[in-house]
Amino acid sequence: MRSTHTLLCLGDSYTIGESVLPAENFPNQTVSLLRKDGYTFEAPEIVAKTGWTTDELKAAIDKHSFKDSYDFVTLLIGVNNQYRGRTVEDYKPGFESLLKHAIQFANGKAEHVIVLSIPDWSVTPFAGDRDTKQISSEIDNYNSVNKAIAERYKVGYIDITPASREVSDRSLIGSDGLHPSAKGYAKWSESLSLLIKSIINQ
Repeated sequence: MRSTHTLLCLGDSYTIGESVLPAENFPNQTVSLLRKDGYTFEAPEIVAKTGWTTDELKAAIDKHSFKDSYDFVTLLIGVNNQYRGRTVEDYKPGFESLLKHAIQFANGKAEHVIVLSIPDWSVTPFAGDRDTKQISSEIDNYNSVNKAIAERYKVGYIDITPASREVSDRSLIGSDGLHPSAKGYAKWSESLSLLIKSIINQ
């Protein structure tokens, strides 16, 4: 009998899928793609909320009732730390703590944890007349931190930031002018499903 896989997704508005239907967020699109390719997956479990920072996600994790373990865990967090003007030095320990939790949720299998980089919202209409160069630079600094920590813990890493900067195609941006559209999230889901399949087939 084919085993049923589980996916836990931790994050903020980008994980919950602000501005799109639940079925269109990247966790659900990823599971849909995997099911189409013949892999048996439960519906993804999502612990995420619009506006959450690293410490707010940690507080939610402390209150949430989880399964004993998950086959795969994703972590995408930090944009709200940046948006609120917090330093990268403040972000480091919070992100590392969350990544340790994610590895525990994956039954200690670091290679089954996948970090997604923080998208660059400076290119969206929402950024308006803000200092977009500063925002973009800060996002890069945050991502250099989460990538270095991800590499240290030997977890998977998907750099979705370059794709988030492709603003010539406005159909990739959602109706709120800030978050990705379903089409935008689909790009992330394709990358994530490919990585998950490669792990399953190892």
